[in-house]
Amino acid sequence: MNLDYLNKEQKEAVLKTEGPLLILAGAGSGKTRVLTTKIAYLIEECGVSPLSILAITFTNKAAKEMKDRVFNLIGQKAKGIQISTFHSFGVRILTDYYEKLGYEKNFIIMDSDDSLSIIKKIIKNKGLDPKSYNPNGIRNIISNNKNEMITPEKYAKFALGDYEQIVYETYIEYEKTLKENNAVDFDDLLLLPIKLFNEHIDVLEKYQERFQYVLIDEYQDTNETQYIMSKMIAKKYKNICCVGDVDQSIYSFRGANYRNILNFEKDYPEANVIKLEQNYRSTTTILDAANDVIKNNKDRKDKVLWSNKGQGELIDYYRAFNGIDEAQYVSREIKNLINKGIEYKDIAVLYRTNAQSHTIEEELLKDSIPYRIVGGVGFYSRKEIKDLLAYLRLIYNSKDNISLLRIINVPKRGIGNKSISNLIEKANRLGTSIYDAIDSGKELAFKEMIESLKKQSDNLTLTELVDRILDVTGIKSEYESEKTLEADIRLENLEELKTVTRTFEEREGIVSLEDFLLEVSLVTDVNEYDSDPNKVSLMTVHSVKGLEYGYVFIVGLEEGLFPHINSILNGNELEEERRLMYVAITRAKEKLYIVNARNRMMFGQETANVPSRFINEINKDLIDKKFEDKEKQEEKISVEDKFYKDEEVDYNIGDYVYHEVFGQGKVVEISGSLMSIAFKHPYGIKKLMKNHKSITKIV
Repeated sequence: MNLDYLNKEQKEAVLKTEGPLLILAGAGSGKTRVLTTKIAYLIEECGVSPLSILAITFTNKAAKEMKDRVFNLIGQKAKGIQISTFHSFGVRILTDYYEKLGYEKNFIIMDSDDSLSIIKKIIKNKGLDPKSYNPNGIRNIISNNKNEMITPEKYAKFALGDYEQIVYETYIEYEKTLKENNAVDFDDLLLLPIKLFNEHIDVLEKYQERFQYVLIDEYQDTNETQYIMSKMIAKKYKNICCVGDVDQSIYSFRGANYRNILNFEKDYPEANVIKLEQNYRSTTTILDAANDVIKNNKDRKDKVLWSNKGQGELIDYYRAFNGIDEAQYVSREIKNLINKGIEYKDIAVLYRTNAQSHTIEEELLKDSIPYRIVGGVGFYSRKEIKDLLAYLRLIYNSKDNISLLRIINVPKRGIGNKSISNLIEKANRLGTSIYDAIDSGKELAFKEMIESLKKQSDNLTLTELVDRILDVTGIKSEYESEKTLEADIRLENLEELKTVTRTFEEREGIVSLEDFLLEVSLVTDVNEYDSDPNKVSLMTVHSVKGLEYGYVFIVGLEEGLFPHINSILNGNELEEERRLMYVAITRAKEKLYIVNARNRMMFGQETANVPSRFINEINKDLIDKKFEDKEKQEEKISVEDKFYKDEEVDYNIGDYVYHEVFGQGKVVEISGSLMSIAFKHPYGIKKLMKNHKSITKIV
């Protein structure tokens, strides 16, 4: 078999077939090529039966790609090989040995929605308030326990408080319900095979004898159950080959334990270690920056990426004045790249949190730059944002049946589908809106809440109204009680809508709900079904793992944002943030842009920001600073970022004012910091902030 297309280290990794082997594969170093070639070599040159090889990876897509590559190399000789995910392998084991675990042949696999339904029912049967004992949060705790091999009995030792005691009781009841229904959940697909192996040594020995060669991809992402299962199967022959990179371990929130790869040589003292350090993706400048950052981590295996692609361009660093300036810079540079013949699909914008995307999205829309959100949806298409906007729309227009139907039972308030159907039928019969047809029951309580918010909205700014909606409706408390990562992200997005409203207020001086909803509708009126692949990619750094782009922008590089505020005081979490930065840098092939803002509005609050420590860790000779000197920055900030007058102007009803957009108007009402001004047709009455710079009092 010809191995000339491999470099020296890659070839060494393929030829080392016996005994434990750890392949430390840096970003872009061709690890999939090595793995698939190694499998093909074992079959073609070493005479190993494909039935004796177990290759494990983390996604079905990756497993299919590996299998296709092996078949392309050696054809039908690879038939019968087991290349799959851990979970698919677990299903195989359970299918063969369900009886030994006390299941019947027709056992079913519950998905996450099924599991949640069971837990909801248990909580309800206990007579507990789901707001205090959120089913999603409890499901998450049970899942984490299973992945750490913590049974209900073991968890009982940690159940010291009332909440934990309820989780413990729910865990027991949940497991009992699964067994009664001849069902397993997704976590059981890893946990039960280990239980089987521990209780039936003969079964374990059968698998050990069959799979004499075990290969595991992305070993740094294994959790406790995956780690144990791998060790058990490979124990007899010890022909275990693990491929991974501790510097790219970024999924601790999913239970991944990067120490598994660090401990490989302790688990297998006779192990060989081969480093794949030649990168085939990026320029030397980009790789040097990645090396500079990651060397500051203590928990890692030393490895230095290098490339034959040449030095390449310097990294552009732009320190923006604020978040809008940051987005404008990104948009401007993308247009420059397009003018040079670069395609949109070769460009990516990376951010640490989903909540950052809306400012970039809005600027790209203004400049007619096509984009797609990878691994998620656009800011205004996210469920929680659509829910909140539906409340705002219903407060503005109670005849909006679409918005009402979206939120009448969000969060859950006991208004079922039958009640809603009856309401729709009644409204149709009376020829009114659904809202007007409400006159009793839980629906009436909902209507009274909306009426109260309507009255309050007259004396609140948009941002204050959003805050009030989040509190009064129970949306905020529901996500807070869920205690899951997904719920935390949704809360961040909801808080970030306050940045949108406050920016709108400051920019326009207008607090009219009508004007705001009109502006939002223009931003969200994007064709979500456009299948054109030639678009700029927007995504979080977590979503970009495994992808690569010619030109990469990393935005929001500020202390508290990236690295994230939740990780700064924890050494292990800070190291994971640095690994995230390493992953982000190594996605770029030709050019890297790093961007931050000296002032940023996050969650409706303006903050002054210190540049991310990760920027300072990069050798300054690799960076080309693209911002003006401090004096010019101060000058521009004073001109562009100051929305309010220094001195408070005293207004009275009947005063005449001049507005930069609406012209002359008359003050007709004053409420706190807000005043209603009547302008000539077609503008009408507008509610504005008193001391906004766009307004001048006519004396």
